[in-house]
Amino acid sequence: MKLGALFKNIGFAAFAYWDVRKIRKSQKLIQKYRAEGQYDLEREEIGWLQDTWGTSLIEHVGAQINIVGRENIPEEPCVIVANHQGYADIPILTQIMKHRQFGCVAKEELSKVPVFNQLILDVRSVFIKRDDARASLRAIETAIEHLELGFSMAIFPEGTRSRGPVMGDFKKGSLRLATKPGAPIVPVTISGSYHCFEEQNMVYPGRVDIYIHPPIYTKDMDRKEASNIAAVVEEIVRTKLEELQAEEVARGGKL
Repeated sequence: MKLGALFKNIGFAAFAYWDVRKIRKSQKLIQKYRAEGQYDLEREEIGWLQDTWGTSLIEHVGAQINIVGRENIPEEPCVIVANHQGYADIPILTQIMKHRQFGCVAKEELSKVPVFNQLILDVRSVFIKRDDARASLRAIETAIEHLELGFSMAIFPEGTRSRGPVMGDFKKGSLRLATKPGAPIVPVTISGSYHCFEEQNMVYPGRVDIYIHPPIYTKDMDRKEASNIAAVVEEIVRTKLEELQAEEVARGGKL
């Protein structure tokens, strides 16, 4: 990595840490409401926190976020299911949900990152140990409990960042998170978020196109439909990704 890129990344990391400190009062309110069982107030405060934090990061990066289909997000708790191209995807999700709470199924390594680890837990996220099936199952059960209490969740079924335009396969069974409690699934296609960091290994103001698909209601699904839902959602997301990438090339962009 070149020296200029290194300094730019260090500067952004410092800004990101400072940004989290600015919302500490909101975190304390979230913790208070959770302890008191005031879940409506907790959801409202989380929505404000995420929107404030995510918008600040997106503006600092200078990314251009184009979102189509926000009206497809149902009012009830849902599971956002998206492809995962880069680090920018989490702040981008805050722009997708806009004032709405969501927790994430996050990799366990993030539980060791100071300051951010508590923020991740405060918004009702869960840490998942990908190489431990039993621990992963416990994490998903916790996420299901959050859904049943009225909190939305988000998951990237590829399991890791693609770091580029090529989308990975969705893990079979990853959407048990939605099918067991009968929560609506909202497929989301993210195209170009890797431009914001992974493409040049530094923070960069790239263009990102987002398409929010109509929800898939799982409440009355039979066992066969539920077992195949990851493949169905993968096809929806992948087909739209190919369309968005073709549009990017037509605009003169480079994948």
